[in-house]
Amino acid sequence: MGRLRVIGVVVVAAATGAALAGCSGQGEEKDPAAVAAAAKASASAVAAKKAAQLKSRAATAAQVRANELGQIPVLMYHRVVDKPGTQDDRTPQQFRTELERLAKENYVPVTAAEYVTGRIDIPAGKHPVVLTFDDSSPSQFDLDGMGVPKPGTAVAILEDVARRHPGFRPVATMYVTRDMFGKASPEEGAEMLTWLRDKGFDIGNHTRDHKNLRGRPEDQVASEIAAGHKLITDLIPAKPVTLALPYGNQPSTKTWGLKGTSGSVSYDYGGVFLAGYTPAESPFSKKFDPVGIPRIRSMDKTGDCAKFCSTAWLDWLQAHPDERYTSDGDVNTVAFPKFKSPFALKRFSDRILAY
Repeated sequence: MGRLRVIGVVVVAAATGAALAGCSGQGEEKDPAAVAAAAKASASAVAAKKAAQLKSRAATAAQVRANELGQIPVLMYHRVVDKPGTQDDRTPQQFRTELERLAKENYVPVTAAEYVTGRIDIPAGKHPVVLTFDDSSPSQFDLDGMGVPKPGTAVAILEDVARRHPGFRPVATMYVTRDMFGKASPEEGAEMLTWLRDKGFDIGNHTRDHKNLRGRPEDQVASEIAAGHKLITDLIPAKPVTLALPYGNQPSTKTWGLKGTSGSVSYDYGGVFLAGYTPAESPFSKKFDPVGIPRIRSMDKTGDCAKFCSTAWLDWLQAHPDERYTSDGDVNTVAFPKFKSPFALKRFSDRILAY
């Protein structure tokens, strides 16, 4: 009986303490001035941290002379064969030599899709280059029975150069047609595109039948492009982001290549590529024209290529580094010297880091 009384006293005391504690908590009132001061201090701390981060990023951008409004070489390749048959062909050694040069001069490959969407994620001080391959030739890509690129093909050479130069991404954009790297069945075509997609390559539309679009009416232009679009989406669950015009010839209304519908197929691309001539503009620049993005034909400085093919333009970019796109290393910012601000597209204003 005595023990029960003790327990009862303890319980009552505990309950009373809890009640008093509850009443005490309910009676407390926070000082509005103190709350406001705390909120202001917190906001100031966040602002100070953000300012410090921006200052650090600007310092990095200035140190590497970042210019993300600069020009980007988009190189155009066709067949890679031992005995070139046309001026567009390159030998395996010529192709390897050009890739080695790009790696040594601090270029990092990005895909055409990454380029036109402004997702150029490369280290500070590096320069993007877009490698594009037209017509889906077997010399560009083929696999052995174990799913390894066959020696001598462009993809095998690209992977080998990347192994020798860490940081040189083995990616490119393959502009495919119905030839599909010489594969006859849909299953083989799907196998090829799946491998490329899984390895980070970009699959672009080159139309199904490679017909010249110049002078054709809108419905025929849309039909040819839509057929190439469907060719890809029937094989892999990925929509192409860009189009490379057959022969580089634009339709009479340039925007037909960018957006259109034919039957049940619609396309809406981030960029349309031509066949050659000059380096391309930054996607963050007012000079960027998505309906007619120039590419550079891969060739030595001979004949009409003395000034307007890859060797000549890479020489020019090397001699004019301030005209070349140089990354600040942060994919979320667009860095450049302040005096270039008038050329920045307003839609990227929330990402601009002018130093």
